[in-house]
Amino acid sequence: MSRHLIIIIITLTIATTVIAQDRPGYYERNDFLMASPGGYYEGLLGFSNPANLGFLKGVEHRFYWLSDGVKASSFGNWGYFFGTRGFGFGVQRQEAGEMHVTDYRLSTGFGYPDKMFGIGYAWTSGNKDFFRRERMLTIGTLQRPCRYFSGGLVGNFSMESGWNEGIIELSVRPLGNSKLTVFADGALQKDMKFSDAPWSAGAAVQVVPGAFLVGRYFESKAFTLGFSFNFGFGGFGGQARYDSDRHLSHYSYNIRAGNMRPSFLPYIIDREKRFAAIGMKGNVDYLKYVIFDDNAIRLMEVLQDIRAAYRDPRIGVIALNLSAMKIRPEHAWEIREELKKARLVGKRVVIFFDNTGMTGYHLASVADKIVMEPEGSIELGGYVMGKTYFKGTLEKLGLGFDEWRFFKYKSAAEVLSRDKMSDADREQYQAYVDDLYETVRDDICSSRDLPFPLYENLINMEGYFTGRLAIETDLVDTLARWSDMENVLKNLFGMKYRGMSTAGLLDNALPQDNWGQNPVIAVVYGLGECAMDSGIRARWLERVFLSLEKNTKVKAVVFRVDSPGGDGMASDLVAEALRKCAQAKPVIVSQGQVAGSGGYWISMYGTKILAGPNTVTGSIGVIGGWIYDVGAGEKLGMTSDFVKRGKHADFGFGITLPFIGLRIPARNLDEEEYAKMEKIIKDFYDNFVGKVAVGRNMSTDFVKEIAQGHFYSGLDGKELGLVDDIGGMMTAIAMARSEAGLLPGQETEIIEIPKNKGFFKSRSAIPSITGDVKEDPVFKYLKMATDDPRRPLPMLIPGTYPDKE
Repeated sequence: MSRHLIIIIITLTIATTVIAQDRPGYYERNDFLMASPGGYYEGLLGFSNPANLGFLKGVEHRFYWLSDGVKASSFGNWGYFFGTRGFGFGVQRQEAGEMHVTDYRLSTGFGYPDKMFGIGYAWTSGNKDFFRRERMLTIGTLQRPCRYFSGGLVGNFSMESGWNEGIIELSVRPLGNSKLTVFADGALQKDMKFSDAPWSAGAAVQVVPGAFLVGRYFESKAFTLGFSFNFGFGGFGGQARYDSDRHLSHYSYNIRAGNMRPSFLPYIIDREKRFAAIGMKGNVDYLKYVIFDDNAIRLMEVLQDIRAAYRDPRIGVIALNLSAMKIRPEHAWEIREELKKARLVGKRVVIFFDNTGMTGYHLASVADKIVMEPEGSIELGGYVMGKTYFKGTLEKLGLGFDEWRFFKYKSAAEVLSRDKMSDADREQYQAYVDDLYETVRDDICSSRDLPFPLYENLINMEGYFTGRLAIETDLVDTLARWSDMENVLKNLFGMKYRGMSTAGLLDNALPQDNWGQNPVIAVVYGLGECAMDSGIRARWLERVFLSLEKNTKVKAVVFRVDSPGGDGMASDLVAEALRKCAQAKPVIVSQGQVAGSGGYWISMYGTKILAGPNTVTGSIGVIGGWIYDVGAGEKLGMTSDFVKRGKHADFGFGITLPFIGLRIPARNLDEEEYAKMEKIIKDFYDNFVGKVAVGRNMSTDFVKEIAQGHFYSGLDGKELGLVDDIGGMMTAIAMARSEAGLLPGQETEIIEIPKNKGFFKSRSAIPSITGDVKEDPVFKYLKMATDDPRRPLPMLIPGTYPDKE
């Protein structure tokens, strides 16, 4: 017996095993109901069953009234009901001659999509004795184990006497959706024969989206016929009640406002007459703080808003404002791809910017029309990647550095050991820049219908474009300001579009229509350096994957990796947890701007790996290095001294620089120590290569051939088999659905782990120089290298790959 049924039986038993008295019954007190509250539009917003409140998505107001006979203008019997997710209030007035009573109820509902619980408190004013009213406690539950069935139970308990009542309601959707709902309910009191219990049964039929016909039959042979009509944020309805002799008794009417509801009107009246405005001001990133973080724009929200916009029949134009946007090239490409899909389904795309560069213009070029601030500019100079080298700096500071480099392309430590690029490093960086440049060139030329020679000329001979020159060279379509966008769209397309915020888009505003728990796709973020308790937070990520492995509601996982690597132990901890999870359900790895070295390590056991064309991937290799004192202590007036027991106990011991906590070993390695470090690093590398071979189903020899610390663009990574396909997060989610066997069009719930960076970012009121130093990418590498000098590091130095612009 399922626990859902057990809960219902226990609650019903409690509700009907106490002394009963003659009190108005369930149907008498809820004359406004058109159907069972668990089967049709949340009943009376918690007034009949408080568990309904858990299903609300937004604020809802409803007003009902009964006619005096057939006079629709009579308002003697009325009810007002308010609800929002988790909370509801209702007031209902009833008259009989000179007598009247007003019932009030506060309710709360909570739980999960497949099971909700609620509790309510009712009190009364007016002629309570005449209407036989008492203060009452209501406990309710709604269980929806699947999209076909909803079962509910309500227990009403008098707080003034022993009167109690139990109501059971059952609803079925034969088609698995709201097109047809069949329902039945019954109320039972103590000492009442089961055969004497009042009941009702009926059906609600959706004629078109938002329009329903509802019929309900009672055991007394009375029946009701009604309708409801929704037009988005409002609606109205009514029903006629016939007595047992089939004579019309009275009407009831209702109007509603607030919560968005499905409606056919957007498909007819408002079709493609609105434009969705999406602001991109700020830093486009994965996560943000809950409060005081208005400068952050979440990538997932942007992608989902674009998709919601092109799925909304009211939207004819999607307009993006790129002013003051900071974004990574790979993220811009993902947004661009989603906008391409919008154009494929017939939506127009307009993009505005004031000042932009290569990345911003690459994104903007996907639009049907590009609008530029009249006094703005475009800077198209191409791409450059390089590093700052500190060999001379270390020498001046009295510091020596010994690079432990045993793999041709593993070049991260070059910034400390050399004064310019090695040939191998130059080779891999040039190949990456060429891929990035050509991807952007191909996209821009295709979208703007520019010949390659003309594009090359614009890059190499012009580079900087004012508004006038941008028009002349066909880089933009018009000059205007964002504040005048409605008129701009009218001039561009010959019709007037009204703006709409992304919050009002149907996918964002409509509540879940399906019953039960939708299949869940979990998007897990692995961001920053690979470390145990910072960056990707390996200990925490391990717990996440092991938990998702056992969570039957989660049908697939998308693991978004944006990490340059770091600690091999942290990388392997996450990789092994991911591997276990992938044995239970699909885990699709989506690589962001960088997933190299340790970032690739945590990716390699994914069911599938996706990357953007300009993702930095691969870099299968290990680095190490030794920074030591060759005069720094003397220059700073610092010395160190020690006692030891053990031949190599002083390995890594030396002065510690104040304020930044960086320890500088007093000496370089001796020959024996160096030989041991070489063996450790090479063994570590062989282990890494072996794991990649297993994870990617490759031979060890082939992995060694393409490894050696070489990083690749996503395009080259796909050619080599390091990634399976080119795509972003939305493609990864679609692939996860497919791998999990979900049906096309089946509603799914996307959850993100973690949901945010935290509640708010704590900042010191006093600027900190040492704080800025500690955030420097080279310093972070030095800190990791000196904290545990024996530890090989599978990592790229942050800052040596594309970042926000």
